[in-house]
Amino acid sequence: MNRPLLPLLSTLALVSLSLSAHAQAQAQPEAAPAAAASSAFLDLRGQTPIQGDASAGATKATVCAACHGLQGIAIAPNFPNLAGQSATYLYVQLKAFHQGQRSDPIMSGQAAPLGDTDMRDLASHFASLAPKPAGASDHSARGAQLFLTGDPDRGIPPCQGCHGSDALGPRVQPVRPPHPPWSTIPRLRGQSAIYLTKRLSDFRNGIQPGTSNTRIMEGVARTLDDDDVQALAAYLSSL
Repeated sequence: MNRPLLPLLSTLALVSLSLSAHAQAQAQPEAAPAAAASSAFLDLRGQTPIQGDASAGATKATVCAACHGLQGIAIAPNFPNLAGQSATYLYVQLKAFHQGQRSDPIMSGQAAPLGDTDMRDLASHFASLAPKPAGASDHSARGAQLFLTGDPDRGIPPCQGCHGSDALGPRVQPVRPPHPPWSTIPRLRGQSAIYLTKRLSDFRNGIQPGTSNTRIMEGVARTLDDDDVQALAAYLSSL
């Protein structure tokens, strides 16, 4: 019963390290925006859950609808669904595009002029929208097995260890907010297979400096072959 959990040791170690990073972040003044913008790597281990004005974000999201839909459900399979995502996850992605840790022909330009308040408001708006309705999935499929139990013999950890058994992402505990790293992890349920395939391929190839979460995903994705990627993408898109 414990065997599938062994590959998660590296992830758990990062979570442990985040306690120290979070404590240091509280003890020190926030870095100046210019210093943050010059960094080639975005460390999310001390990121606390964000707050924003969802109503204000709705008024700023008109241009976003061209790709991500008026209700946060993407208009084409190469774009991600944003509805129902963690607000903190969406915020740090906008921040990464804004600062250059992520690069995209469309998103880099859209995020460049955004201020911190804009990013918080937009993230809160899309987080407040209803997610894509659930689909019917085959839990006996290869993708389901990889997601739920991984493949210990090949060093593949179960994706549910971070993304939840139902691929809905992190949960807010009733007695405390989620630990900082978990608030930056996305829900994967219902994302398109085309989008998921590209993201996993990007992680495997390590094409961007990214974030501390990117470093985790790069290590995981490199244990996957092409068939694994296709199987995971097909399963998650069916949920």
